[in-house]
Amino acid sequence: MGGGGIKVNRADTTERVPVHTDADGVIRVGGTRVSLDTLVAAFDVGATAEKIVQQYPSVALADAYSVIAYYLRHQSEIRAYITRRQQQAAGVREENERRFDPSGVRDRLMARRR
Repeated sequence: MGGGGIKVNRADTTERVPVHTDADGVIRVGGTRVSLDTLVAAFDVGATAEKIVQQYPSVALADAYSVIAYYLRHQSEIRAYITRRQQQAAGVREENERRFDPSGVRDRLMARRR
């Protein structure tokens, strides 16, 4: 076998993870609206990159693989981000329930239909 193998220069192999943070602080995959949380949740329940792309066709397959690889290398960091997002979402839900009492909503809506 000759010496014509592929040479890799580490400086040339650095790639950016295809994510961006939107105005609300949510990390999104590639140029899509699919959140990092969504992709990680799908992966955690066993979805492959191909299955994720089938479920979320706006995500490029290469981006799904890149984000999964980053997640696997930085799980504690990503888990901390997801935990913060879940806590923020719970806070928003609680605030909305305080501001807009959900009790009796169904009955009021049903009364309007009659």
